[in-house]
Amino acid sequence: MADQSKGSEDGVPGDISFNSQVFDLSFHPNRDIIAAAEIDGRVTVHSYSVSEENHLLLDLHHHKKACRALSFSPDGLYLFTASKDKSLQAVDMNSGAVAHAITKAHNSPVYCMKVITDNLIATGDDDGCVKFWDTRQAACVLTVADNEDFISDMACDAEKRTLLATSGDGTLSVFNIRRQKIEQRSDNMESELLSIAVVKGGRKVVCGTGDGILNLFSWSEWGDISDRFPGHPLSIDACVAVSDNVVCTGSMDGIIRAVHILPNRFVGTVGEHDDFPVERMRLSRDGDTLASCSHDQNIKFWDVSHLKTLHVDPGSKKRDTAADKATNDFFADL
Repeated sequence: MADQSKGSEDGVPGDISFNSQVFDLSFHPNRDIIAAAEIDGRVTVHSYSVSEENHLLLDLHHHKKACRALSFSPDGLYLFTASKDKSLQAVDMNSGAVAHAITKAHNSPVYCMKVITDNLIATGDDDGCVKFWDTRQAACVLTVADNEDFISDMACDAEKRTLLATSGDGTLSVFNIRRQKIEQRSDNMESELLSIAVVKGGRKVVCGTGDGILNLFSWSEWGDISDRFPGHPLSIDACVAVSDNVVCTGSMDGIIRAVHILPNRFVGTVGEHDDFPVERMRLSRDGDTLASCSHDQNIKFWDVSHLKTLHVDPGSKKRDTAADKATNDFFADL
């Protein structure tokens, strides 16, 4: 059972603690609610508050193995969950009951999920297979099994026309959502691609890698990267766009960093999970709060509102490594 705590003095909700590792989390689109996917298969839904205690609202046990991915529908009426048990399920948030279940959604354990629209979901598994699902029919409408390793993360453009999927085999796959087909794959980056975010008004895509480098792609030029930014000491397992210019990265060293893109700069440390790897990060509906989960069995909340309007002077001194910047304030050297 999760432990609840009151909001901190930093103006964010208190930590939510669990008895097992949390793999993924999702903010509700309309209410102060967050869902958590746990390694023992449990799915929990909590209310969160800055001024009051967080409360457990739902405790679900519909997966037989670890729940690895989950996301609320855009209208907040359903919570979609995917698991190592290879199933994809939809929980009705009004009743708390499973409304739809596809027990063998994939031939391999599901690793990640992206809710594209109210009617369309994409999932990726351990063996590199990507599937598109029509939620109205609870049916698969596209299967692409071109990758040689797990699908690590997914992202969409603002218009929901393109789905991007990173893979452990070092490639980025590009899908046309409307035509429901794969359009292109990048060259092999020779390092695992583990996380992804779209920035610069959709003109640039940032991918976190297994060797601590941020790879940058220019939109529509998917063959090779346009820029790279080294400096993270370990793998970049999570990446979230806080604004068009700033991403927050979660690394295996447990540190969440703010990184300005083009010009590429480390601009501060948002928070940390001690020395435990950061598993996933998500942004609240107003974009002011970042939530992260780690192997420390906690969900932590961070205030990132000040990063939304952060701009870096291209002539400012460049920091080469995250360690150089870790102890400095956000606005130093800007």
